[in-house]
Amino acid sequence: MEEFASETDSDYTSYWRDWFVSSRGNEYFCEIDEEYLTDRFNLTGLNTEVHYYQHALDLVNDVFDLDCDDEMREAIEKSARHLYGLVHARYIVTTRGLAKMLDKYKKADFGKCPRVICDSHPLLPMGQSDIPHQKAVKMYCAKCEDIYNPKATRHATIDGAYFGSSFHNILFQVYPALIPEKSRARHMPRVFGFKVHVAAALARWQDGVRVEQQRGLREAGVENAAFLEDEGEVADEEDGFGQGGEQGGEDSREGGCRGRWGHGGGEGVKNVHES
Repeated sequence: MEEFASETDSDYTSYWRDWFVSSRGNEYFCEIDEEYLTDRFNLTGLNTEVHYYQHALDLVNDVFDLDCDDEMREAIEKSARHLYGLVHARYIVTTRGLAKMLDKYKKADFGKCPRVICDSHPLLPMGQSDIPHQKAVKMYCAKCEDIYNPKATRHATIDGAYFGSSFHNILFQVYPALIPEKSRARHMPRVFGFKVHVAAALARWQDGVRVEQQRGLREAGVENAAFLEDEGEVADEEDGFGQGGEQGGEDSREGGCRGRWGHGGGEGVKNVHES
């Protein structure tokens, strides 16, 4: 964060909000109206979350006149930045705040989606938590409906609570015409220009299902889970009947289930053919 420096105290307090919004690393923030900052109702509860609350508020409102040393001023400056961020999260969900953030969104001031198929669709800042110091700000793409890390490292340390977890959704509720058309386009794997055979994808899906079944059996304490891991290929070749059941002729349902999980030898299958 750049330090605010000036020759006189008057300069220090006259343009604090302009300096904050224009500072490198604060490009995601919009300027909060003075009327909003001076309305104590909008600041309810923030006095317990910000150190040196009154001095920080005076600094943000350009009425700071406290004569203090550099260490104290630095602490107040830090609290002022935190206070501005918390108020910013409340301001950007108001009518005026949404309009300002919409202008920045249309100009792609927040960056563009890194996903190639999204065709550089503009992003929106969002928080994964409304509680300060929990999660850093993330970028939301309305086209692929996914979130990404900020491209610039100077933005990666911004607190996500300064934007909140609801702002990006409220924006599209107020401006539904901005909701982009969802694209069904997906990257298609190819080998020398030819699409990868569907059977390969099916085999990968089957392997995934088998792994899930093995995990479920292990969690349930089934003794034959290890057998499935060793004999999975054999069960596939037998088309779900495995090696048959030891008592496959006694009950068709029991024999089918046992055959599916690979119990016993081939007597169950033999009995079926003989009958």
